[in-house]
Amino acid sequence: MLRISDISFAMAGRPLFEQASAVIPTGHKVGLVGRNGTGKTTLFKLIRGELALEGGSIEVPRGSRIGGVAQEVPAGPTTLLDTVLAADTERAALLAEAEEAQDPTRIAEIQTRLADIEAHTAEARAASILNGLGFDTAQQARACADFSGGWRMRVALAAVLFSEPDVLLLDEPTNYLDLEGTLWLETYLAKYPHTVLVISHDRQLLNRSVGAILHLDQRKLELYTGSYDTFARTRAAKLEQQQAQARKQAETRAHYQSFIDRFRYKASKAKQAQSRIKALERMEQVSVTIDGAVASFAFPQPEQLSPPIVRLEDVSVGYGGPPVLRKLNLRIDQDDRIALLGANGQGKSTLSKLIADRLNPSEGAIHRSSKLRIGYFAQHQVDELHLDETPLQHIARERKGVAPARLRAQLAAGGIGADIVETPVAKLSGGQKARLSLLLATLDAPHLIILDEPTNHLDIESREALVQALSAYSGAVILVSHDPHLVNLVADVLWLVKDGVVRPFEEDLDAYSRMLLSGSTAPKKAPKPKSEAKAKKPEKRTPASRARQNELRAEARRCEVRVKKIEEIRDKLDARLADPSLYETSGADMIEKLRRKRAEVQDGLDKAEALWLEALENLEYAEVGA
Repeated sequence: MLRISDISFAMAGRPLFEQASAVIPTGHKVGLVGRNGTGKTTLFKLIRGELALEGGSIEVPRGSRIGGVAQEVPAGPTTLLDTVLAADTERAALLAEAEEAQDPTRIAEIQTRLADIEAHTAEARAASILNGLGFDTAQQARACADFSGGWRMRVALAAVLFSEPDVLLLDEPTNYLDLEGTLWLETYLAKYPHTVLVISHDRQLLNRSVGAILHLDQRKLELYTGSYDTFARTRAAKLEQQQAQARKQAETRAHYQSFIDRFRYKASKAKQAQSRIKALERMEQVSVTIDGAVASFAFPQPEQLSPPIVRLEDVSVGYGGPPVLRKLNLRIDQDDRIALLGANGQGKSTLSKLIADRLNPSEGAIHRSSKLRIGYFAQHQVDELHLDETPLQHIARERKGVAPARLRAQLAAGGIGADIVETPVAKLSGGQKARLSLLLATLDAPHLIILDEPTNHLDIESREALVQALSAYSGAVILVSHDPHLVNLVADVLWLVKDGVVRPFEEDLDAYSRMLLSGSTAPKKAPKPKSEAKAKKPEKRTPASRARQNELRAEARRCEVRVKKIEEIRDKLDARLADPSLYETSGADMIEKLRRKRAEVQDGLDKAEALWLEALENLEYAEVGA
């Protein structure tokens, strides 16, 4: 049992914990959540004893091993497999002793203990963990020094998972994983045999892998039973109840005070007035927890372009050697919401750079709309900000001659508040840097936004704000993310990048998850129930939540707007093609070009109408229940 009792701690004079307490039973899996900067990572350091408490205590069972991902990632000549095996220090020590032991009794004890800890399966277990995190057999035999920092972080994660500490502390473990690694980790943590405490902003991981949520808020800790969604509903109900009690108390206070003010000096009512004065003094103020508002994202809306906005014809691309991707034939329209699936190293970022015009094709042709503007956000761009400059200086460089007041307003629209617009970037949090990079990438109202791992530094509330902004955005989106929740909410088209090709993935993300976990190369559909002689009664339909209905209603409206805009483009083309003067003043090439454009617009209209009908059907099912 992990017992946190009345702890207090301040960092640089700022209190992070004030008499905070929580009890985590042995073997429980718990997600630690809270806004960025509230002290979640600091709590891990306090549990490990790296920082000294100012008050209170933290107790773990005697002899328990506490483990987490090492800050110093392995980078030497040792192979990945040997690095992971070495993490089990007891096994390594016993094997070393077995080679030198002479006493028969001690040799027997060593062999017994090796059998108890299943040392004979160690290599298979270590290889399985490395494989789940994206390393094939050949890579496991290579030296750690051959891999980049992000891949070595995976090795460090594999090592701590293999060592199986009694209390496993994981701080944002999915930040250096791809979607495939994240899905594997969800399953692994759910089956982990000991206590787990994980800091994560990945909503799906917190729904599938833990059984309780430890919430850090206003320097206090509170444990909620259930998944993250259960926690969110419970907390919302609690806040609503607090506010209702506070309103009721305020009404009672106002009533008492009105009586006192009116009658306290009248002899006939003085006794009653004094009674109410005492009642007011005894009345304890109902405390109401107030969640600070999360800064929103706002992406400028682009004008509509004729579809397609990007078309790839037999395109191959690489970095000077053999092509990473080959023979790509893809089309992107302005209403597309595409998520790229595929393991790290398969070419998702290469495809993103190619479409964003950051990488030239080695073969084939790319056709982009002449007026196309592309906003590109990649994870590394956060590191390319000028650390000695402020957000205001960054945006002023992009908007020369614009008044500072207007620049501040643009920063505020992107979630960069007035309190940090003149703070050097070096002193901003990871989330604030990510917001600034997103703002700079979308300043010009792009028709297409390409987002390559945009959420690594964003907390759950900020991720939800990003989803809302993308839902309201009228351009195309290409998304690469290890966050399944984000992918499900944003994307309506999945492209699988694998083995040098890109092809549509016709199933949904759940089918992709099943495919990965089963080790298959094709989507595995959920098994159908066996037919029964007696038909079951149909399940009672229940309407979706109001929030979900509002979300679907908004999507239907957006689809309708897209249809009307494309119809306007089509009608203009029809009017031009019906004008006799066109055929008198224009050549055959121009007329043929307009006809091709008319056909492309009609194709886009058909697709937009299909999406509109689908959105209306989804809304209907949500309203009546499905």
